Formats: sequence, C-alpha cells, structure tokens
Amino acid sequence: MPQKILFAVYDNGSYDHIFPMGFGALAAVLKRDGHEIKVWSQDMHHWPDDYLRTYLDENKFDVVVLSVIAGYYQYKKVLELSKAINNSKQRPFFFMGGYGPTPEPEFFLKKSGADVVCMGEGEITVCKLMESLEQQKKKTGSYKPGLWLEDVPGVAWLEGKEKKLKKTLRAPLIHDLDTLPQIPYELFPMEYYRLQRFPKVKPTDFVFPLMSARGCSFKCTFCYRMDPGYRVRSPENLLDEIEMLHKKWGITYIAFQDDLLMSSVEHTENVCREFLKRDLPVRWACNGRLNYCSEELLQLMRDAGCDFINYGIESMDQKVLNNMKKGLRPDIIEQGIKDTLKVGISPGLNFIFGNKGDNKETIKKAVDFLIKYDDFAQKRTIRPVTPYPGSPLYYDAIEMGSLDKDNPAEDFYERKHLNSDLICTNFTELTDDEFYECLKWANTELMKNYFNKQRDGTLKQISKLYDEKDASFRGFRHNGGGGKNDDASIYLKGIKQKQKQNVIQGNEIMDGMVNWEATSSDGDRFSKAADSQNAEKRKGLACFEEYLRRKEERKQKKNFEKLKKAQEKTFRANSSQLN
Repeated sequence: MPQKILFAVYDNGSYDHIFPMGFGALAAVLKRDGHEIKVWSQDMHHWPDDYLRTYLDENKFDVVVLSVIAGYYQYKKVLELSKAINNSKQRPFFFMGGYGPTPEPEFFLKKSGADVVCMGEGEITVCKLMESLEQQKKKTGSYKPGLWLEDVPGVAWLEGKEKKLKKTLRAPLIHDLDTLPQIPYELFPMEYYRLQRFPKVKPTDFVFPLMSARGCSFKCTFCYRMDPGYRVRSPENLLDEIEMLHKKWGITYIAFQDDLLMSSVEHTENVCREFLKRDLPVRWACNGRLNYCSEELLQLMRDAGCDFINYGIESMDQKVLNNMKKGLRPDIIEQGIKDTLKVGISPGLNFIFGNKGDNKETIKKAVDFLIKYDDFAQKRTIRPVTPYPGSPLYYDAIEMGSLDKDNPAEDFYERKHLNSDLICTNFTELTDDEFYECLKWANTELMKNYFNKQRDGTLKQISKLYDEKDASFRGFRHNGGGGKNDDASIYLKGIKQKQKQNVIQGNEIMDGMVNWEATSSDGDRFSKAADSQNAEKRKGLACFEEYLRRKEERKQKKNFEKLKKAQEKTFRANSSQLN
C-alpha cells in the first residue's frame, strides 16, 4: 500500500530561497515507487511554525520528513517544527536526514523526537524504509521503531526505555546517477524557486540550482560533506534536464550546486561540449578548483555559457593551506584568478580565518588579495572557520577540549555555534579578543573598499546623467547608489521585472523585501501582504486566512466548552443544595 508522505520545507528567514534539492531527489524515487507526495512550503508562504501542527491535525499523512543542514539557524528551526509534528493529533511517522543529523544521529533523535534519522545518501534508504514501514503496519498496526528497522540500510533510532541508540550500516552509494528518476518539479512551486538571485544574473533571468555530480575528491579539514568518491551524471542526461527546465519553466540560468563541479577536468570539458552542442540560451555558474584552471579550460567554460565560478581559496598562506589539506599553492591560486578574469568569467573569492596557523599576517594577505582581484560582483567578507559536526576539525575541537567531550553536538549547536560570523572554536594562537580584532579590521577594509566602489559608481552616474543627459537612467532609488551594475540594483530590478512576468503565489511581497520572521504577531506578519497586488491569486495568503479563521473557531469553541462546563458545575451545585 502506498504511503502518503509530507515533505516539510522550512523558512530560512530570507527573501531568497533555493529549491530543496534533497527533497526533490527523494520525491523522485518515492513517486516512482507509487507513493503520494505533498510539499508543505513554509519558505514560500512564511507560515508560523505551529501552522504545521494545524496542517497535520487536518490532513492525514503516514509519514512526515524534515531535512537539516549543519547550522544554528536550521537546528533551531527544526526543533520548533519537530515540536509541531510531535504535538499534532494525527502524528505521522517522523524521520529526518541531511548533513546535520548524519554524523550525530543520537543527538538529533533525542532533541527532535523523530522516529528515525536517515544517514548519508538517501534514495536507497528511504525506499527500503517505506517498504519496511508498510510491512510493519500490516503486521502490528504500529510505526514504533524497533527490530523491524534492522533490515533498512543507513538508519538510526532509539530503542527501549533506556533510549539506546541503534543504527545500521549506510546504504551503498549510487554510482550510476543516470539511473535516478527525474525530480517531479510539478510538486513544487517552481515559479517561486526560479526567482533566486545570483552574481552575474540579469534582471530577466530565471535561475535554478542543479547538480551535475555528487561527492568531492578532496579532503579539506573544515568540510563536513565527506561522502567518498566523485560520481558524475552523463552530459546528455544533465543537458536533457536543463533543456526541459528551459522549455517548461523558462529557466535561463543554472547555478550548479555540486560540491565541486571542477573536481574532474574531463567532466567539466564534457559538460561544456554538451552545452555548446545544444546551443541553449542558458548561462551558468559553478564551484571551481583553482589547480584545474588552465586558460584553455576556462575559455571553453566561458564559450559554453559560464560567467561565474565560486572558488574556495580560504587562505593565501602556504602553511595554513597545508594545515587544512587544501592541496593548493598561493602562486597557483593567483594565476588561476588572473586567467579566470582574463577570459571574462567573474571569480567568487572565498576566504575563512581561524585555521591552525592563522594570525594577523595571514589575514592581511587575504585582505590584500581580495582587494586586488575583487570585481565587485558581490560583497566579500571573511568569516571564522567553523568545525561543523562530521568534519575533521570537529573531532580536533573535541580532542583539544574546545567542545564538550561528553556532549559535543549539544555544545556545538546550543552554546558555541550561535552565528556564522562569530567564533565557535579558536584553533589559532591568538586570544579571542585578538581574533575578533583581526576580523573587525579585515571586514572593515573590505566593506570600505566595496562601498567606495559604490560611491565612485554613483558619482560617475551623476556626471553622466547631467553632463550627457542620460535618458536611460532610472533614478538613484532604482540603482541602489552604485550605478546600473551594482548587485543591489540588479537584484531590485530583477524582482520588479519578475513581478511583471509572474503571479507570485504566497504572501511574500518580494518588491518590499519584507522579513516576516522579524515580526511577532499574526497580524504584524501578514498585514503588509494585504497590499492588493494580485491578491485574489495569492493562494498562500488565502490559505493562511483560512487558517486564521479556523484558529478563531477553535478558540471560540474552547471558550464555549469552558462556559458550558462552568454552567453545568453551577447547576449540579445548586441541585445538591436543593436536595
């Protein structure tokens, strides 16, 4: 018997949301197996967390699924949604997966109350889990975790009154990615997800994430995505999907989400040649590797439509690069960036600070490099390195006593990792105060450099406007103060253009860039959504208004029941006195 499954996509507190690719991959194999899939899109509608409980109360599901990336915000969000799931009257079987729970399943099981954690790559695991779940339901009518899970690969659960952790060996990795079914995009609000913004994206572009491969062949110490090996899709399979996305959903820009698309020169070349063969009006961006960046390869990528490569540089000090096992040299980094700029591709320059060996001199090298080669496609800052659970640095932090040896995950999520721009663990010989002084100086210099560029662009535009009578200029309010090509103006123009072309379902008004999570009450959260534009078509708003109506009905019913009970009590008391 097919299961009715709910994927709960949660809000990240931003106006820019990325398609939930993990859920998409799981939905593909589960739909193939005949299961019924529903998506609860909090990130689109900005519903209160407790609305998930209401939704589950009023809609019967066999299974509900959450996914967690290793981060403080995601962790706190999942705890709130887990509470809503566990308090629902028709609580389904509840499992979660992702990079967060995989290395620390016991912690997430205890904190969330989930029945099962799925560890590692999920397709094989969830299909077997649904099969075993169905069999268990037929036998006992119960979903209670137990021995029946032992035949499911890659799962963890708590057993008995002692809540003892039980887990099975992970499922084997899927090596032929072409055998996986295509994501059922029709289940997701595609008009919403294609509005993602990205460096070098034009206002008229529809952007979408995609994966050409899984895994990474490198072993950086700060990385928690440690599935072994590098597995690629065939270029034909990949471009078939891109062509479908372009024709059906109007996608004109692909933001590849591979850990490292350029993990293989051969794969990169093959993908580029297939792009050139198809001649699609689709540009793209990816994560790159600087020791693979020959000018010839970069030119081929540029010809194939690539206009942005995000590079994990991390440091310009050889000792620090060696300590983090980056496998790069400063001279290779600099030459790769020069060649990237030479062929007309914008480089994303990413640095982190706080690895072993970092000091005032190493952060100065990073700042100097950023200022020298920044093309201002986006703001660039330097963040402290974070020992995410599952990374080698995480276990280093435990060993050195920076994270509680007995409860390292709890120490990480609830006490140490409270913000990605603040120190979680100091691996340097600097004091924490000295560490913060370095970050403050570095990011002050980088922001001064960025806004000086914005100022210069604005002043040039003023001169052009009045000296040349530039009739194409749309006004400084539209341009964000930095000229026509600054990232803020591109974003705002893009949003306005998209609003003309699309009916945006949900109650988020993109033009105002409202952060609904910053408000407190239902009225405050949704008052601005009453702004009339396409109001009759905002299904998400209508849905929430229905939620508020039902909420008020339940409140009135509850008050009535209280009053009724009080009256009955009074009546019984009076009757006893009369008797």
